[in-house]
Amino acid sequence: MDELHLETVTSTGKSPRGRILWVDDEIDLLLPHRLVLEQRGYEVDTSPNGDDALSQIRRHPYDLIILDQEMPGRTGTEMLREIRTVDSRIAVVMVTKSEEETTLREAIARRADDYITKPTSPRQVASVVARLLEGPGLRHEQIARDFVRAFSELRARIDGAQTSRDWTDLYSELINWDLLLSEADESGLLESLHTLSGDAQREFTEFVIANYAAWVAKGASDRPSLSVDVIPHFFLPLLARGKPAVLIVVDCLRLDQWRALQPVIEEDFEVESDLYISILPSATPYARNAIFGGVFPDELAEQRPGWPESHEESGLNSFEDELFRQQIERLTGGSLPTHYEKVHTLADGEGMLRRLAALLDEPRAIGIVFNFVDLLTHGRGESQLLFEMARDAKALRRLTVTWYRGSDLRKALKLLRARGVRVLLTTDHGSVHCHRPATVFAKRDATANLRYKCGDDLRAENPETAFTVEDGESIRLPRGGLKTNYLIAREDYFFVYPTKLREYQSRYRDSFLHGGVSPEEMILPVALLKPRGEAR
Repeated sequence: MDELHLETVTSTGKSPRGRILWVDDEIDLLLPHRLVLEQRGYEVDTSPNGDDALSQIRRHPYDLIILDQEMPGRTGTEMLREIRTVDSRIAVVMVTKSEEETTLREAIARRADDYITKPTSPRQVASVVARLLEGPGLRHEQIARDFVRAFSELRARIDGAQTSRDWTDLYSELINWDLLLSEADESGLLESLHTLSGDAQREFTEFVIANYAAWVAKGASDRPSLSVDVIPHFFLPLLARGKPAVLIVVDCLRLDQWRALQPVIEEDFEVESDLYISILPSATPYARNAIFGGVFPDELAEQRPGWPESHEESGLNSFEDELFRQQIERLTGGSLPTHYEKVHTLADGEGMLRRLAALLDEPRAIGIVFNFVDLLTHGRGESQLLFEMARDAKALRRLTVTWYRGSDLRKALKLLRARGVRVLLTTDHGSVHCHRPATVFAKRDATANLRYKCGDDLRAENPETAFTVEDGESIRLPRGGLKTNYLIAREDYFFVYPTKLREYQSRYRDSFLHGGVSPEEMILPVALLKPRGEAR
């Protein structure tokens, strides 16, 4: 599809633009205000007191309530509390005779959407009503128009992307459009965007396969920031300030999840964001060790003979504390103490919070890993309840934000903000929503991962579904035996065996997986968090 058209549908009927209930014991004096609202297409009901108003609210769906503060019986703020128990979504405008701070603070605390000070004019009331009832719709219409105008440019950028910066900028913009169109509930335009994103996924995969070996070659200088560069490029400047600095790695956090979290985090921090690219495979044992150690997988295998073959899956990242300490010593000359924590359970989080405050009394490099998002992503494939709660990327974002609001991560960030500590927050890899199975042929020694495999004589039935690496050393992976090769899944494919085809398709189709080549797994956020109000 090369062109989009946005059709504007105008209703010719008499249906109102919104239904309003105006509650005021002097409602007869407000006839001019009502007439102006009705002339503009709103349906306006009235009520002289709070009890009658509550009865009407229970009988009829209202879009907005205009509520006088000073009435016989219940006051406006008392009514507001009752209204919120009946329907928390109704917009409420308080009308008050004064701008006394206590009245305004109480109205805000009870979630009034706006307030008007008497005496009011019909134009003033109409303006507030239009902003609350029509503002979101007008913004959504503008978002849709802007996307239609941007569509052809995005298509051209996908076709013309030639550098890693082209791709990170383009993917970042596609994510922004996904968030905007999802918020506007533009399902038709979202479908068009997802078509673009699928094309971008395919072209990015080809770009990575063509360039990855050059990026990771020993001595390479002209490359994007990779996993091994996170600490030297982004964290080391924080250590140079001579104060405590914290590196937080949220395992398996996609860029769109980060963008959904960012507004909440910005309540406490000024945020400066950048992007980097994960190494391959884009999975925890390789990518997160590369962050904490600053070394590629082949170098790690040399330092720890037998890794990863001699380690169980749960032990592949069991020495990140040592890797972190060694890298910080290497970069700073060994003068700076380090501390490492991994938060996997509720007890881990409670212990981390108890220890964290005492660790901030002197310059120190602190690394903390939070595993919840990775557990959520994996658990979604095992639990029907989690699958329903995180059915798609939009739902996964929503669930991530809900988790964050009550998480130990947020508690830790609030503590760090209070102590004036700067934080580098990032992730080790993302995940891709996998829809297509790809049959692979492997021996018993092959690794079990669904997005990447290592073993002897591996082969994909359809070569276009996998990045086949005959020599692991060419992309800085452990060499293995003479017949060892790697398969890394492309785009949104997941690997299945011919003997378990139906079982794997049924169990893993539509799962969020990681380890392969896709922008969702590889283009990742890295953000500097500066506490709001810190001394300059």
